[in-house]
Amino acid sequence: MFTVSDVWKTAYPNAAVGILTMHDVLNPELHPALDERKKALETELRSRYARYDRNGIKAIPTIQAYNAYYKRFKKTYHVQLQLESVLLKGKSIPRAGALVEAMFMAELEDMLLTAGHDLKAVQMPVGVDVADGSERYTRLNGQEQELKPGDMFISDAQSILSSIIYGPDRRTQITAETRHVIFTVYAVPGVEKQAVRRHLEHIQTNVLLFAPAAQVALLEVYGAA
Repeated sequence: MFTVSDVWKTAYPNAAVGILTMHDVLNPELHPALDERKKALETELRSRYARYDRNGIKAIPTIQAYNAYYKRFKKTYHVQLQLESVLLKGKSIPRAGALVEAMFMAELEDMLLTAGHDLKAVQMPVGVDVADGSERYTRLNGQEQELKPGDMFISDAQSILSSIIYGPDRRTQITAETRHVIFTVYAVPGVEKQAVRRHLEHIQTNVLLFAPAAQVALLEVYGAA
């Protein structure tokens, strides 16, 4: 179901990718149990990082690992910015439909970069590779995007599903009708495989709050070795 290219293995020997696929999910706009968990998570994060300013957040090892990757492309890790919004500006995790919120919540809790897709729109096989700069896809916002050389990306048999720098595609986006979902996690060098597995389990736990009958088809972490 998932492949890793030799180019990716060579370019990022200490990286990993996590995959979680779930069937028979739901995607309500709102759900009380998810809202309760989201409020608890916001409180927990603000307590855990109560004394952190922006420099303190940037010094968190996981954030450092991603920023080391993003710096090559003259970017800042967007999960850092989202964490700053919750911790320093007092903002709430944004509403985006339950499946996406479940992913966002786990992203902030674990600080690992994740993308979600409607599994029914994905054409197997799926795999990770490294861009040479010629690849193009349509981003979630509808814009056509050419990838940066050296950026990791995940694709299916038809086209690109996501890249680290530019995010998920439009073709396989999660909708209100999504009943089968795939979450993909990019773990850059410096992020341990065990952390990726825990992160996938956190997403699973969040999804089961509003879709208790959902079934896990795959929960796996793939590395270069």
